Amino acid sequence: MTVLIVAALVWIGMHVGVAGTRLRDIVVARIGEGAFRALFSMVSLAAIVVLVRAWSASPTEPMWFTPEWLRWVLVAAMLPAFLLFAGSLSQSNPTMIGPPGATARPPRGMIRVTRHPMLWSFAIWAAVHVIGNGDSASIVFFGAFLVTALAGMPSIDAKLARRDPATWQALAASTSIVPFAAIVAGRNRFVPREFGRLAPFAAVAAWLLLLLLHPVLFGVAPVAW
Repeated sequence: MTVLIVAALVWIGMHVGVAGTRLRDIVVARIGEGAFRALFSMVSLAAIVVLVRAWSASPTEPMWFTPEWLRWVLVAAMLPAFLLFAGSLSQSNPTMIGPPGATARPPRGMIRVTRHPMLWSFAIWAAVHVIGNGDSASIVFFGAFLVTALAGMPSIDAKLARRDPATWQALAASTSIVPFAAIVAGRNRFVPREFGRLAPFAAVAAWLLLLLLHPVLFGVAPVAW
């Protein structure tokens, strides 16, 4: 368990304490954006390999047992996660900008719902597995991804605000971190046609396929059929 905890803290520290912070800006100023991204990607890959192996080898204790009705709720909660993830891939995200002054596209599709759809998909996935597994090792493992995803949203916003204040102000005025908050507040509107047909279809298909294959791929069924 000690190795798992250390690996989880390293993963969180990399993404919360480096990515999106002024420390990142200092390192980028020294080695360049491309070199930083390459180095960060390699270290992240190594960290996640260690994290997965530590989780697989770690002793664990049950902390709670999830009732069957709640498991069905968790299965249903994974569908929005797939929809958010598919939506994040189908359209460019204006938070991922190039050099300062670059023209960012106005928010469309899933970005109207939240400006961080991919991170929300990871957050929901991690929370579902923390609740559904309920053992100490899973809490540490999936909890690391949950903390990283939730903390990453304001971190990315802060980075964008530093790099391009004008783009950030326009984006913040018309979008929100919390899904549908900007729409409810009247700062944006929900436009279903902007989602297209392929992304929602792919999300539902992937959700159903993974639900069916989960016992084969991961050795445990999400719900009792």
